Order: sequence, then structure tokens, then C-alpha cells
Amino acid sequence: MLRIYKRIRQTLTHSLLAVAATSPMVLAQGLGNSPYSALGIGELYGQGNVTNMGMGDIGVSNASSFYLNLQNPALLARRKRFTVFEVGLIGQSKNISQNIANVLKSQSNFAGNLGYLALSFPANSRWNVSLSLKPYTYVNYNIRRFESVSGTPYYAQYNYTGRGGLNKVTFANGVQVTKNIYAGVEASFIFGNITNSSDARAIVSTTDLLVTHLNRTNYSDLVWKLGAAWRPKLSDTWTLNLGATYDPQMRIKATQTDIYQQTTLAGQAITAPDTLRLNSNAQATLPQQMHFGVSLEKGNTLTVGMDVGFQKWSQYRTTENKPGSLADGMTVATGLEYTPKPTSNRYRDLITYRAGFQYNRLPYLNNGTQLTDINGSLGLSIPLGAYFVNHVTLSLVGGQRGVLSGTQIKEQYVRIGLGFSLNDWWFRKQVID
Repeated sequence: MLRIYKRIRQTLTHSLLAVAATSPMVLAQGLGNSPYSALGIGELYGQGNVTNMGMGDIGVSNASSFYLNLQNPALLARRKRFTVFEVGLIGQSKNISQNIANVLKSQSNFAGNLGYLALSFPANSRWNVSLSLKPYTYVNYNIRRFESVSGTPYYAQYNYTGRGGLNKVTFANGVQVTKNIYAGVEASFIFGNITNSSDARAIVSTTDLLVTHLNRTNYSDLVWKLGAAWRPKLSDTWTLNLGATYDPQMRIKATQTDIYQQTTLAGQAITAPDTLRLNSNAQATLPQQMHFGVSLEKGNTLTVGMDVGFQKWSQYRTTENKPGSLADGMTVATGLEYTPKPTSNRYRDLITYRAGFQYNRLPYLNNGTQLTDINGSLGLSIPLGAYFVNHVTLSLVGGQRGVLSGTQIKEQYVRIGLGFSLNDWWFRKQVID
């Protein structure tokens, strides 16, 4: 038991050093500037860990004895003896481009964040529990727009900025109901705040007038998720995995503050702040989500699978109980995982390789056209430590969403994930000869 404490301490130290070394990156909100994060509750992080990230983010039906599954709580019960502690770091380089008045405008940025901290351990031979902390959404945008003022030779300038995001602390349980059937449930506490501000610059006589609106919303509430899995044996070497998860539509509590003020461009107040709402109680509606997965598994050597997800973002309602101008989303992903010879004594035979592909129909609409996101991924895990049960995982994802058509914004990105997975036995009675 002391060994895993030492390894956790070492991994935390190394992870914090990595975060400190990239502090300018971490200070940037989320995964960089994203205009679409102005919609809804922001951009969602992937649900899986760095391991899943390398194989198209599939994980609803497939799991491993060496890694923690964060997507389907039922599959926690596949872990029998080992306690696992995991840390994940995520970084993203993105190029944003748009045609404005037939002129191509582009912007590049790089940012990163702590992806997750997670711990899972067996409560008994059929029941596993896990605790995790991870970011859920992020908001980071800065948009400027110009419009002519009707009947005058002047232009009005509008600036929109947003910062913040939501986080999740999750307690999950997975139980082996029968030999091949698993069930799970997780409860998550969502918390965080999102600040949206906008200002309009207008010219009144010879004075530049700035009208500023600040909206800050704090969220905090519990949400639930259910999971199930079935693993029938097809032969001595092949197993079929089927899995499903369900997130019900839920109302989450929030408090909201709205402030208006008129100032000069230099920031000098023209009027006193007008507080329309101050920490007033509100609720936002998160949509129903369903995910299904199927995979074929050959021992610990090969896993090939597909996940399909449906998100009813048309059900989303703001804290003012208004539609969020979002459409229903869909995700289709395929991936594979291959370890040459998991029982070999040669180190190179124990390295695990992954590849995946993902198609997303995003909830964002542009002039009635729903945006898509297409990406491919690669990954590998390198075993470390005694008996090679610990792993360092590297995953790389490259993709694009949106196209340069009309007023659409095209985003091309490369996302990198670095994960640490530590396995050991807890509560094992030592035997001394």
C-alpha cells in the first residue's frame, strides 16, 4: 500500500512540474480561443481519458484491466484486483479562419489544461468505485463586429468576450451483476462560472460612448448517469462487448448577475452601474444524451470497436429558460487497440498501439447549416515499473470542423494528450514466510 502512495506522489510531482513548465499555456482558458464557445454552456471536453483519445474516443463498450474507463461506469467492474490512479494533460494547437468581405482572415493559438485526475479501487470482488475531477466545458472567445449606423456616415463597433467554464467531481460505481452483465451509476457535482461581456461603441456628438454589459453565471448542482454492459464469449479467444450509457435531461441550479454601465473609451464612468440582477436564482436545462458501443476483443491483444452517441441539444435552455439556438448532435467513432504479445518478456512486444476516426455533427448552426467535425487519431502506451503494469500514454488527434463557406468559421486543430496510469494492489494482506 505504501508503494502506490509513493508512486502517486511521484506522478503528481511530475505532473505539476509539467503544468508549471507550461504555465503560459495553462493560464489561457480551456483549449484556446473558440468563437462557438459563446453558445450554450461552452465547448465540451471529451469524456474519455488519454487512452480512449488515441482510438477515436471510443469507450462505451471497451475497457482494459490496466486503464480506467471514464465513459461507462458499468465497466469499472471489469477491474478486479488493482487500484489505479490516473493523471491526464491535454494541449491543443488551432488555426481559425473565415472569409470576411472576400478577404481571408486567420488566427492561430495554442492552449492546454489538466485533463483529469482519477482514482478507482475495488470495494469487493464484484464492485468497483471511482473518484475523478475533470473539466467539463470551457468558454474562451473574443469577437469584434462592425455595423454601419443607418442614416449616418458612422460605424458602430461591438465587442463580445467570454471566459470561464464548468468542472465535474464524479463518484462512480460499477457492479458485476452476473458473469457477463455489468451495471453502473455515477453522480457528478458540476460547478464553475461563466462570464460573458459585451460592449457597443457609439458616437454621440463629439464624444465616444461605450455601453458595457456584464453577465456572470455561477453553476452548482448534481447530475446523474447510468451505464450497462454485456460481454458474451464468442469463442475461446474472442469476446463481444456491448455497452450503453444514458444521461437524463436535468435542470441545474445557478445564480446570475447582470450589470450595465456607460463609460468613455478611457474607462471614465458616465453613469453609475445599473445592476439588473445580483446573484438571482436561476436554472439551466442540460439535454438528454445516449451513447451506444460495440466492440470485439481478442484477449489483451486486439480490440476493435465503434461508438454512436446522440445529444438532444435542442432541449437545452438558458438560465432565462430560453432556447439556446442549438441543434441535436450526433457522434460516430471507430477505433482499434493492438498489443503485439501481451505475455512476452520482450519490452517492444508490450507497447500498445491505437488508431481511430471520429465524425461529429455539432450542435452549432450557421445560417441554418449544422457544422461537422471530422478527425483522426493515433496513440501508444509504454509500460513502466515492476511487472510493466504502469503506463505512460501519448495520443495525437488532428481534425477540422466547419468549412470556408459563407460566414462559417473553419477550425483546424491538432490535440495532444499525455496520460499516466499507475496500478497496484490495495488492502492486500502481506504474508511473511
